[in-house]
Amino acid sequence: MNGRKRILVTGGAGFLGSFLCERLVGDGHDVLCVDNFFTGTRDNVLHLMDDHRFELMRHDVTFPLYVEVDQIYNLACPASPVHYQFDPVATVKTNVHGAINMLGLAKRTRARIFQSSTSEIYGDPAVHPQVETYRGSVNPIGPRACYDEGKRCAETLFFDYHRQFGVDIRVARIFNTYGPRMHPNDGRVVSNFIVQALKNEPVTLYGDGSQTRSFCYVDDLIEGFVRLMAADGLAGPVNLGNPVEFRVRDLAEMVIELTGSRSRLEFRPLPQDDPVQRRPDIGLAREALGWEPTVQLRAGLARTIAYFEAKLGDAGSGASVEGARRSRLVQAPGLALGA
Repeated sequence: MNGRKRILVTGGAGFLGSFLCERLVGDGHDVLCVDNFFTGTRDNVLHLMDDHRFELMRHDVTFPLYVEVDQIYNLACPASPVHYQFDPVATVKTNVHGAINMLGLAKRTRARIFQSSTSEIYGDPAVHPQVETYRGSVNPIGPRACYDEGKRCAETLFFDYHRQFGVDIRVARIFNTYGPRMHPNDGRVVSNFIVQALKNEPVTLYGDGSQTRSFCYVDDLIEGFVRLMAADGLAGPVNLGNPVEFRVRDLAEMVIELTGSRSRLEFRPLPQDDPVQRRPDIGLAREALGWEPTVQLRAGLARTIAYFEAKLGDAGSGASVEGARRSRLVQAPGLALGA
């Protein structure tokens, strides 16, 4: 798996996908970025558009894709509750039909394929921290099930294609990740807190703020992606996240401090099926990949806050970073954006 490769990244114009595309192009690979722009945006990859190694295609992974590639990173799926609950049926289709289509492509081209799974596999866990052998505690009929169970079914498909057809798979279970290019209205805790603090609005906490999360900076996560894809003989699943646990209230107070905000804390009822604790056991990633996060939360938040300050400033001035290069977009023929 050495040398220059032709690599497909689905969901490549999204938060994580855009950083992955940037890393892969920087490593000298040819990258085909595929996105339907439901939550991703061209803005995230405009800086790559003039690089001859990068190509952008508008396409929905619920439809088959016929290209020739050496590797596939399957990141296509809305990842925040606000977005995946907006159209839960489409979320399930993206997870399941998308996995089937990308696995079919990997089978035909004999490409190694990476699945961006999630810590939501574990649901509201009865085991803490969460290790890959834990099977989870998920409500299959709740409002989060379109994403939780969709990702669980996608993992099933990946391992069945691996066992039945010999497809070379890599499955990563991603824990809370943050950084620049997060969608400001995605409803995730880090982006919520930062945007509210920068606007001096109340910072909203659900429950009493004692629930815990682990926060991994995007650069660290992308390094884990690349190492897992390069590792031979490790199908996964592999937890990728930060094992340092923070109370949500402590995160809110840190954001208020770093932004110099006048915001106050505002408490609201805890949403249904929201997990109380979430922290990865990354022993497997440490041992097999030599990987662990290196960016401390305070440093990562400072970089993320700077991004949102600039973003909100642009929005206020009416500035747009989309321009003439929009014409570089490749439109796949005969495809709708939703089904």
